[in-house]
Amino acid sequence: QVQLVESGGGLVQPGGSLRLSCAASGSIFSINAMGWYRQAPGKQRELVADITSGGSTNYADSVKGRFTISRDNAKNTVYLQMNSLKPEDTAVYYCKAIIRGSPSTVFYQYWGQGTQVTVSS
Repeated sequence: QVQLVESGGGLVQPGGSLRLSCAASGSIFSINAMGWYRQAPGKQRELVADITSGGSTNYADSVKGRFTISRDNAKNTVYLQMNSLKPEDTAVYYCKAIIRGSPSTVFYQYWGQGTQVTVSS
């Protein structure tokens, strides 16, 4: 069974920084793309950033230049470094990964449980 566990959320003042982590565990054969999404109250879940197994990245326009996604393939972990945080970044942040478990031959989409990020003075 595959699980994604996020950590690193919290309360931060505007202009501050946070680093989110998401570790995949279980019977994993390989991981394809990994990414971060967020959902603010009353809004739809949206893509923040994603990264392929080869390291190619993609960002939402609203976070370009402020957030950086990275991954450690040896640790099955994806990170989101968030700098210059704004109140509008407040949301629950979810990790997503496309994983082929062992001994399956099929890739499935997995989600983490979410971590709250609140940007407020």
